[in-house]
Amino acid sequence: MKLFVRDLTVIDASYLCPQRGLVGESWLVDIELGGALNEMSMLLDFSRVKKQVKAVIDREVDHRLLVPATHPACQHGPSESGRQWLDFASARGSLHLHCPAEAFCLLPASQVDEASVSDYLLGLLAQVLPDNVQGLTVTLRPECHQTPYYHYSHGLKKHDGNCQRIAHGHRSMIEIWVEGARDAALEAMWARRWQDIYLGSQEDKVPVQSLSLSPAAGQQIGPDHYGFAYVAPQGHFELAIPAAHCELVDTDTTVELLADYIARKLRPQLPGRALRVVAYEGVGKGAYVDYPAQAEPV
Repeated sequence: MKLFVRDLTVIDASYLCPQRGLVGESWLVDIELGGALNEMSMLLDFSRVKKQVKAVIDREVDHRLLVPATHPACQHGPSESGRQWLDFASARGSLHLHCPAEAFCLLPASQVDEASVSDYLLGLLAQVLPDNVQGLTVTLRPECHQTPYYHYSHGLKKHDGNCQRIAHGHRSMIEIWVEGARDAALEAMWARRWQDIYLGSQEDKVPVQSLSLSPAAGQQIGPDHYGFAYVAPQGHFELAIPAAHCELVDTDTTVELLADYIARKLRPQLPGRALRVVAYEGVGKGAYVDYPAQAEPV
C-alpha cells in the first residue's frame, strides 16, 4: 500500500558547487509513504503529511544555504559570537560567510544535488513518522521550463521571515513582453546575464576589510571580492563573494523590485514601446510590471 503527495512543497534555497560557486535553486517535492494501515484504515492522514512532513522540510532545508560539508573545498566552524563561519573554494573564486547557524544546512555529503538532499531529509523524517510507516520516498525535481530561466541568490534584510538569510535563492523563469508579444531573445539574454548570479543590494555593500570572517578568509579575499553585511531579526549576516559572481542592484532585491529593475534596464533599448516584465521567484509565484507605450519625442 502506498500513499503519495505530489507538489507537497517547494524548496527555495542556494547551494555551494565546486564548479558553479553559489547557485540558487528551486525544487518541487513529492513524497511516497508505504507500510501498514493504522486504526483509521490509513497509512497517515493527509493533514499530518501536509503539516508534519512539510514542516520538517521547510524548517531544515528551505531558504538555507545547502553546504557539501564533507567536500575538501569546504571549511566551517562556530565563532566566538555564536554564529557559524564558512569558507568555500570554487572554480569561480572563494566564498566566505559568517552568519547565524540557521542560515546553513550542513549536508553530510561531498556534493549538493537532489539525491543528497533527499537522503538527508529521509533521515530526519524517519524520526517523526509513526511506526506503521515503513517506507518513505522523497523526490526533488526542478520545474520543467520550456522558456529561459536563471538561478539567483540574494538576501532580504528587511524581511521578518527566512528570506532575510543572506544566501538563499531560486531557479526562476522570466517573461518579457514587448508590444504584447513575448521576446525570446530578450528573455534568453537575461537568463544568461543572471545565470548563477548573486543579486546584492548596493545598500548592503561594505568593504571586505570590515567583515569578521574566518581566520583563513583574509588570505583568500582580494580586490576581486565584494563584501555584503546587514543586521536582520535573525542576527548579523556577512558575505564575501567574487565581484564577477554579482550584480549590484540599486534597490532591495524583492521580486517586485527585480521585475522593475529589469524593466528599467530594458527601457532605453525600447523607446516608446509598451513593455511588461514578469519575474518569477521560484515556482508559480512572482511579480510583473508594465511600462506603457510612450509617444516618441518630436
